[in-house]
Order: sequence, then structure tokens, then C-alpha cells
Amino acid sequence: MTAGMTEGCGYKILIVDDHAHNLYTLRTLIEKHLDAARVLEASSGREAIDLTLEHRDIDLIILDVQMPEMDGFQTASLLKLRKRTRDVPIIFLTAAFKSEEFQQRGFAVGAVDYLLKPIDDNLLINKISTYFRLIAKERALNVALEEKVAERTRALEQARQYLENIVQYMGEALLVLDAEGVIKQANPAACAMLDYPEQDLIGLSIGDVFEEEGDEEAGAFMGTWLEALIRTGALAKIEARFIAKDGSRVPILFSRTAVKDAAGEISEIICIAKDMSGYVRVDDEAAYQSRDGDNREALS
Repeated sequence: MTAGMTEGCGYKILIVDDHAHNLYTLRTLIEKHLDAARVLEASSGREAIDLTLEHRDIDLIILDVQMPEMDGFQTASLLKLRKRTRDVPIIFLTAAFKSEEFQQRGFAVGAVDYLLKPIDDNLLINKISTYFRLIAKERALNVALEEKVAERTRALEQARQYLENIVQYMGEALLVLDAEGVIKQANPAACAMLDYPEQDLIGLSIGDVFEEEGDEEAGAFMGTWLEALIRTGALAKIEARFIAKDGSRVPILFSRTAVKDAAGEISEIICIAKDMSGYVRVDDEAAYQSRDGDNREALS
């Protein structure tokens, strides 16, 4: 025999035959040469189907063709209809149906092999060993795929956590809006700047907490935003104001970026605001310095 003792390790075989002597012969042969394989027995097609419902991890089925009530072809057809057993290899054994026509019928219902009795021990064990090796390769590929998926999942989670930390701890306020300008998300800096808890900000329109310098701009800015964002994808460094919960105004430097879906439509708008309280505008500072200089000249 060419099969090693450990080749069947971790595999489960279902043997189906209506004759107890044939089941005993098959079991003895398999356990002699593939001693780590677990062998299940069924004496009819119906019992075989019941066993596949009970045992979800059957790797190979050796099926007698000539059986009463439900023959091997009918049994195989039913097994191939079930999702759980659709891909389980089936080896047909027969002493009576030896013609080419029956062999073709066996392959048509999903068999991977069609062997004739009396059984050639070497041939059967080699066939079983071959399928075990194929199953082992498939299992190894599945394990490798699962490891890659797990690794990718870990990497994505790390990236998500990294981005979440940036959002949570960044000094600038961040608001995420839908395409209609409704707030979907706010980071801690935005909540602190506006003096709102995040749950109260979510669902508000951006116009409830934001205004540009001119009343006309403030009243129609969403339409202007969308037009500009559709054209350019981003609007940066706009001087504006946040409207805090108590109605006070917080001067900000405001940027907006459009996030587009696969169809090119705006799905979200990301807004970032820098608190400009305590900063002096360049033109205001120049005017202040000019007035200060005039005052000094008058005094001198």
C-alpha cells in the first residue's frame, strides 16, 4: 500500500451499502491503511442522508449503486441538492452496473469516481488518499485566506482607531454634514467650541451654528457651498463665526471638503474650524498701528 498511516488524519468518511458484510470489509480496509480516519456507516440511502444532517463535517462518501428503495444514483442526486453536502466528493462502487451508460449516469449525478467490484484495495486506498490530499490543500488555502482576512481586519481596525484618535484629540473643530447640511458627527473640539453635547448637535442644520460675515451670505450659504463644492471639491480658510449655544459668536477660520460617492454625487461634507479668538486680523492690525502712529505724531 502507498498510503501512509497519518494521511487520513482529521477526515471523516461515510460508507453506504445495504450489505453488512460489504460495510465491514470497507471499514476494515480503510481503518487498516488510514487508521486516523473516522468511518461512518449507513445501510441505506435514507440513513446516509440522515447521517449527513447529523454530521456536518463529512469529507468523502463511498456509495454503493445497487440498493433497495433508494439506489445510489437517487441518493447522490439528493445529496447534491443540499448545500451542506453539495461539494462532498462521492465515489460510486458497484458490482452490477458496469456499463459505460451507468458510469456516465454516475458522473452526471455528481460522482468523482466510479469503481467496480470486486474492490482493488490499492486502487481504492490511493483514490481516498488523493481526495484527502486535495481536501488538505483546500483546508490550507481556507486557513491562509482566513488569516489574511483577519490580518486585513486588524489593519483596518488599527487605521480606524488611528483616525478616530486624530478626530477626537485634534485641536480644530470637526463637523460632518450630510449633503443637505445636517450635522451627522461632531468631535470634542467642536462640542467645546459650541458648548453643545454631541447628541444635541446631531440633527441640527449647519446654519443653526454657523454664519458667514454678511447676512446675505449666511442666509444662502448652503446653496453657494454646494455649487462651489461641486465645482472644486473644497473651500478653504473662510473667515466666519460659530454660534454657540448661548448665542455668543466665536470667530473661526473655516474649511469645507466634499466627499463624493461612486456616482460623483456629494454624500458628506467635512467641515474644519479653527478658533480665532484672540487673533487679530491683518487688516485690523494695520489699521490699529496706523491710528496708533497718528496719535503719537499728534502728541509730539
